[in-house]
Amino acid sequence: MANGMQGRRKYTLSGFACSGLRPSTSLIEDNMNSFKPLVFSGVQPTGNLHLGNYLGAIRKFVALQQNNDCIYCVVDLHAITAQLVHDDLRGQIRSIAAAFIASGIDPNKHIVFNQSAVPQHAELAWVFNCVARIGWMNRMTQFKDKAGKDRENASLGLLAYPSLMAADILVYRATHVPVGDDQKQHLELARDIAQKFNIDFQEKIRAAGTGVDMVVGEEPIHGFFPLVEPLIEGPAPRVMSLRDGTKKMSKSDPSDLSRINLMDDADEILKKIRKAKTDPEGLPSDVEGLKGRPEADNLVGIYAALAEKSKADVLSEFGGQQFSVFKPALADLAVHVLAPITSEMRRLMDDTSHIDAILKDGGERARARAEAVMNDVFDIVGFLR
Repeated sequence: MANGMQGRRKYTLSGFACSGLRPSTSLIEDNMNSFKPLVFSGVQPTGNLHLGNYLGAIRKFVALQQNNDCIYCVVDLHAITAQLVHDDLRGQIRSIAAAFIASGIDPNKHIVFNQSAVPQHAELAWVFNCVARIGWMNRMTQFKDKAGKDRENASLGLLAYPSLMAADILVYRATHVPVGDDQKQHLELARDIAQKFNIDFQEKIRAAGTGVDMVVGEEPIHGFFPLVEPLIEGPAPRVMSLRDGTKKMSKSDPSDLSRINLMDDADEILKKIRKAKTDPEGLPSDVEGLKGRPEADNLVGIYAALAEKSKADVLSEFGGQQFSVFKPALADLAVHVLAPITSEMRRLMDDTSHIDAILKDGGERARARAEAVMNDVFDIVGFLR
């Protein structure tokens, strides 16, 4: 049987379905002979969180907690792969956690923590570095994009980033991950790593008295790690720069006018939307009329996402209007949706003791689960402990 990166194969296993997730009474897995449905979500603490992060990820994370067991991680180890030295990494970690809580994530029912508090992430990443092949890593398009033309000068951490991402998920034996377009390839690699580990160590997994009978393609195997599934909850809004509708809204854009930060107050939001780039035409009456007008399409898309409507619904209300009418309405809506989150984030960041306590508690609960998984990994691989 060919291992990894040789084409995607479906898998099934006893006692587990890849849909219809339901929350359980505990996030601590005490049965290593089954896969308990679990969702893992992570956000990197690099720069200010903005509207695109909220609409594309965090709001979906909040919705997921209603029907799933969830682990929410601030992936701070990833933050040093492209930029080694940060001015205030601790502050950025707390800011992500504050955004989680302010947006409505419940840290008591679920786990909220920072990655570096659980050393098992790095332990499993090293094992996975030895499982993964260099050719797999070299094919990752995100590495090529971030490394640019000077690939020889990129950090080894940037190249091995997907291996750590796989460890983030599988150190909890998580079964589902919400992913955007830029992470789909990395999730496929996590599946390939899990599959190769399961096949290479199949007999040792069985001898350790752990693992799950599963079928990959048409071949039955006895595996330890699940082949994680992407969790796609409808199309994610693609929020573009307010200064250039062809580029994604980004934390790294040098112009603060290009994005709406979650910590922006009402006046700042109004100013940025008022200055947002548009074209001289009014809004069309149907979605077809947005083609070839990236800035108009972006602003209509932002309104639709904030209002939880379709673009067609927005245009039925504003079609034929000028941007001088639409922009104030968009600003009012953005303030209405974001102001409660901004206010709570500011309150949490003014006294970080509450955030620190949440992260500490979450780290302890995450570590308990990760330790159990890594104890089995040590036994399977053959390390002394």
